[in-house]
Amino acid sequence: MDMKDIPVQGPKRKRRFYEDVSFQVFFGIIIGVVVGHYWPDIGKTMQPLGDAFIRLIQMVVGPIIFCSVVSGIANAGDMKKVGRVAIKALIYFEVVTSVALVIGLVTINVLQPGVGMNIDVQSLDTNAANSYITQAHQFVSTSTFLLNLIPKTMVSGFANGDVLQILFFSVLFGFGMAAAGERA
Repeated sequence: MDMKDIPVQGPKRKRRFYEDVSFQVFFGIIIGVVVGHYWPDIGKTMQPLGDAFIRLIQMVVGPIIFCSVVSGIANAGDMKKVGRVAIKALIYFEVVTSVALVIGLVTINVLQPGVGMNIDVQSLDTNAANSYITQAHQFVSTSTFLLNLIPKTMVSGFANGDVLQILFFSVLFGFGMAAAGERA
């Protein structure tokens, strides 16, 4: 092989600020708020686009989780290392969830959203909230919760969009691939 055959990459060009995903998301939020405030009819007309975007995101969440977890576990090699990573991930999840809960509670108590809106309570449709109220009052035992982690079929977690079932199946599948090794 001659040195002429090796491709040479030029210097990377600096990304412009509007090419950054964070900027695009922030800009989209600003545009959405402005359109919703000043032109609510246009916002309502564009709602199917937003709903389609959310569905497209939900469509790829399951496969991304599955592929990431399976490839991570199958390529880890040492199952003790996978266990340590799982424990760290669980601790991280619990800490971040607790921090988010505290931030939410502080924000609600400080900002008090809804205060001063002068909404007539008698004009509200209480039937709209009934399904949420009954669901919130249902107590799920620990055994029922753990049993619901196991999908009924290999694809039911994907079909229902249940992330915990997808994660459970992915972990089992990844361990199976790791145990099979190169034979798979």
